[in-house]
Amino acid sequence: MVMGAVWDTLWLNLSAATMAVGGAPYGLIEDAAIGISGGRLAFVGRRADLPAPPGTLAHRVRDGEGGVMTPGLIDCHTHLVYGGDRAREFEQRLGGASYEDIARAGGGILSTVRATRALDEDALVAASLPRLDALLREGVTTIEIKSGYGLETDTELRQLRAARRLGELRPVDVRTSFLGAHAVPPEFRDAPDAYVDLLTREMLPRAAEAGLADAVDAFCERIAFSPAQTRCVFARARALGLPVKLHAEQLSDSGGAALAAEFGALSADHLEYLSEAGAAALARSGTVAVLLPGAFYVLRETQLPPVDRLRRHGVPIALATDCNPGSSPICSLLLILNMGCMLFRLTPEEALAGVTRNAARALGLDDRGVLAAGMRADAVLWRIAHPAELAYAIGLCPRAGTIRTGELLPQDVGHAAISASR
Repeated sequence: MVMGAVWDTLWLNLSAATMAVGGAPYGLIEDAAIGISGGRLAFVGRRADLPAPPGTLAHRVRDGEGGVMTPGLIDCHTHLVYGGDRAREFEQRLGGASYEDIARAGGGILSTVRATRALDEDALVAASLPRLDALLREGVTTIEIKSGYGLETDTELRQLRAARRLGELRPVDVRTSFLGAHAVPPEFRDAPDAYVDLLTREMLPRAAEAGLADAVDAFCERIAFSPAQTRCVFARARALGLPVKLHAEQLSDSGGAALAAEFGALSADHLEYLSEAGAAALARSGTVAVLLPGAFYVLRETQLPPVDRLRRHGVPIALATDCNPGSSPICSLLLILNMGCMLFRLTPEEALAGVTRNAARALGLDDRGVLAAGMRADAVLWRIAHPAELAYAIGLCPRAGTIRTGELLPQDVGHAAISASR
């Protein structure tokens, strides 16, 4: 132990892709030094600018071995907790059936609802852990998990409790979103407004009262909920003090982006059919556009989200896996970086910002996503020479180590066999 040391840990012999806005691309600092104290970043800068010799500054000095450190990755849109799978529907789509065809025939989300309702909380946790572990192996330190496969009170709450437990079983920060307005359940097929009434009168208040929801989401689309129905959900969320997010403009321009902006939504997600007016509304409200190339790829969509329009209006762009059993059975955020570049024509820097700085903003978190003094010390060390390599290589995970709240996690993070039972 170094007597009089001011930091817990000092990292040297690395480059830092800080993702700070302005300055060098990626906010890159060559020959960087990163000091950590009390779970926060205390110093991020050039080694040459350290205030004293390294050996006197920290209790531990760690060697980055010439790698690149980035902020911890953030997966800001997932449906990670669910039962069953939809491999058969995958076959049907390959045979020519559309996503909407399958949904209207009682498949899609409703098939997962049936499987999820059949599982207790322990079984949901056990089913979800392998998906979470795959993401942790790639440097994810914060993840958003939605409900939405219960569509009745008990299962929705069970999904949210299972999501919270995942954050207790693994070294990851879990943010939860209540998505009771994901689809109209079969028992309300002919009375969707009655379901919205149940959702706003009982389901959402119970989730809020139990402290199980960090935000409220909805699916505003012609196969889900109308703007008027979505407005009811958002008004109730506002009354309960919960921020909102929205699945918007995925299959058509339903005016969801403007509605999300009206309620100051944290994010509007998908956005393939986003209009000029919708983009302008998002810019005015500061709402983040979350693009989901996995769903675009799996559904073999042809309508690209208007990335140039988002850039022109200055709307922050985030990326996420949208991990779900139907439209995006993807558990690799690094693959999403590549898809964001190859399918949506993002630059590698935009893609990395989309799973760090802008993903944090999409969750309403201002204490992470950038390597800067005072921020939470969530970071990943990569065995790469330049940050563009993270979006470039497919099927390769060059993670050398994950740091969460200042602590270097065991190398087998994402592999640990921790019991899912209480």
